[in-house]
Amino acid sequence: MLSRRDILKVSAVSAAAAGVMGAMIKSASADEHRNIVPPSSFQPAADAQSLYKYIFSHSKKRSLPNGWAREATVEQFPISEGVAGVDMALEPGGVRELHWHAIAAEWAFMLEGHARITIIDPEGKCEVADFGPGDVWYFPKGYGHSIQALAEGAHFVLTFDNGHFSEFGTFSITDWVAHMPKEVLEKSVNMPAAVFSKAKQGEAYIVGGAIPPALPLPAHDGGLNNAPLAHRYELMKQKPFFENDAGSVHLVSSKEFPISTTMTGIIEIVKPGAVRELHWHPNANEWQYYISGKGRMTVFSSHGHVQTEEYSPTDVGYVPQGFGHYIENRGDDDLKVLIVLDNGIYQDISLSDWLAKTPAYLLADNFNNEVADWLDRPKDKLVMSRRRT
Repeated sequence: MLSRRDILKVSAVSAAAAGVMGAMIKSASADEHRNIVPPSSFQPAADAQSLYKYIFSHSKKRSLPNGWAREATVEQFPISEGVAGVDMALEPGGVRELHWHAIAAEWAFMLEGHARITIIDPEGKCEVADFGPGDVWYFPKGYGHSIQALAEGAHFVLTFDNGHFSEFGTFSITDWVAHMPKEVLEKSVNMPAAVFSKAKQGEAYIVGGAIPPALPLPAHDGGLNNAPLAHRYELMKQKPFFENDAGSVHLVSSKEFPISTTMTGIIEIVKPGAVRELHWHPNANEWQYYISGKGRMTVFSSHGHVQTEEYSPTDVGYVPQGFGHYIENRGDDDLKVLIVLDNGIYQDISLSDWLAKTPAYLLADNFNNEVADWLDRPKDKLVMSRRRT
């Protein structure tokens, strides 16, 4: 018979196991949607400096004969828990070798040139597609894929829905094959192992290649193209999500691009002197890559913590989920910013919309002024705005 002490021990172990299982179930459930840091998990110190900005050019480049890459993960940019980013360029014919990412989905934006992607999913469905400037791709976590530059080369930004993910820690086909027994390799693919003998021993990462032939390819040789959802979206060829004389917002979420379940992408173009108004995102962290122009962002994180930074081309910004912020054009040319949110559903709440939909008497009470002061407030959400003349 168990003693009272034994029963207590068993109960304690059972409770601990239940707690672990509960945490595992909760973690797995959250991971089905996205890798995201709860907004309560981060609170900056009062004297924290340069929290929300990272200079991408400070990252060490991984340079090879046919291309280069540099990354910004939490190792380089500690606050960026929700999203990691990679700046990558490939020479004509250069191939980011066949690979997959075990812990993160990939969302990318083509800056310059043209590239071809291949992808295979768990059902054996595949797609081959060409991308040009302004196009977006999305590869779900674990899907096998490749990227190859076409005749003029390619420059693009990759983002991943996990700030701890390192592009330099992917699962590469050359690395995998090089470490497998020859007899197992031959059995697995029903081909002689000598077929793989000339490949780089270990991860190739980026390799050289000939310019690929024009699409479509023969169905029996890589051109089956039977994926149920397209992995390509021509973002900058679509009508803007929002546009006025202060700027425009080009947006692609899972609504427009169903395969992109965990990430939303945005191009914001802010005219000189204008702002992307004060707002916050209730459901996502925001990662930014400044493409062109000169910008300024201020981030508010409660308890009086406010930090302002100036941004130039290739700089990276980050705003944790729920933190209030704006982006202002501080130059003479258009400010163009790539924004990636780690949620496939787009949400924002703006200051102008909040004010427009709150009774004037309540605003007067909050700001210790008169009801008449609020009668001329904007009646709709501004999104992009300039100072009134």
